[in-house]
Amino acid sequence: MSLVQSFLKTPDVCNKVISSLFVMTNSVKACTNLKQFNSCCFFTTSTNVKPVHQPISEKLVKAAASEITSAASPLTDKHGRVHTYLRISLTERCNLRCKYCMPAGGVPLQNKSNLLTTDEIYYLARIFVEQGIRKIRLTGGEPTIRTDIVDIIAKLKAISQLENVGITTNGLMLTRLLVSMQRAGLDALNISLDTLKPQRFQEITRRKGWERVIAGIDLAIQLGYKPKINCVLMRNFNDDEICDFVEFTKERNVDVRFIEYMPFSGNKWQTEKLMSFRDTLKIIKNRWTDLEALQNGLNDTSKAYKVPHYKGQIGFITSMTEHFCGTCNRLRLTADGNLKVCLFGNKEFSLRDAIRANCSRNDLVTLIGAAVKRKKKQHAGMLNLSQMENRPMILIGG
Repeated sequence: MSLVQSFLKTPDVCNKVISSLFVMTNSVKACTNLKQFNSCCFFTTSTNVKPVHQPISEKLVKAAASEITSAASPLTDKHGRVHTYLRISLTERCNLRCKYCMPAGGVPLQNKSNLLTTDEIYYLARIFVEQGIRKIRLTGGEPTIRTDIVDIIAKLKAISQLENVGITTNGLMLTRLLVSMQRAGLDALNISLDTLKPQRFQEITRRKGWERVIAGIDLAIQLGYKPKINCVLMRNFNDDEICDFVEFTKERNVDVRFIEYMPFSGNKWQTEKLMSFRDTLKIIKNRWTDLEALQNGLNDTSKAYKVPHYKGQIGFITSMTEHFCGTCNRLRLTADGNLKVCLFGNKEFSLRDAIRANCSRNDLVTLIGAAVKRKKKQHAGMLNLSQMENRPMILIGG
């Protein structure tokens, strides 16, 4: 009897959860036998994404079970990629309203009861680390609006074998929280900043606060961090500041990373807005002819460069024009407890439901392995992605 079949024939609460995790929406009843299972779908999705029905055969069920049991690790996908990096979204809320991240009308927020509790976050983090995760980055929404953010960092740092805990933040709260977060063990931080002009900052984010972000960056440098500055480039909007951002690295030990504009639900993505890596690099090289390429790590998402004698460096995240799917080692856990194996994929597994149905640790590991084995070789490409439904970026986790 295959692993999946044995689960389906076990009349306990975990059977219901395991079955429901292979169902596209939470409204569909869990399968109680293989015949019912074959008429179901394979994954859950976010509340903002319509179900995509995918009937499966008994042969596919057996194949999936074989994949799960034969792999060396639940975090190794069928393309041989080993996942060691987990991004955990702590909240769907944010104190900014960035245009590329959140629709103008905002997003429907879930009840707090639907989000992972701090204990559930810690429990899942320990399971992932036991399976091979070595780096965790806390995201949102805006993670620093969590009142227990310092405690979360401290608890994660106490997990044996976890090597790095970072955070992605908009920087507004850093002058108040960074010293405490450093004492709790924070290893690294990414700060989102798409302009060096205060008025334009307000236009992009629909809020004030540029001066506070700059102060947070400077504090991070003073405390010994080399913060990564995430700058989403948009043609005819902030592409006139490319050289200003490079100059920003002259006296500051930062890593400015130019990110290609990516399509998500509600951000009105258009190819005309995309500022490609090659076009950006050309602009920079026209001014700094001695710009030098740096060596990149195997799983780095950023192509690194440096102007000689500048304290900092720059990089390019080329998700749209030169994807790096082949070396992707990332998984994402949304604030409501869904596991996303690809940023651009709309198929998700609800680990929250599994926990709340009292599934064992072994069953959770099996579910995680099933999700990872379904990760595709690469994303669908920017034109196809722009037509696909997915969560807004704020509900995924940056």
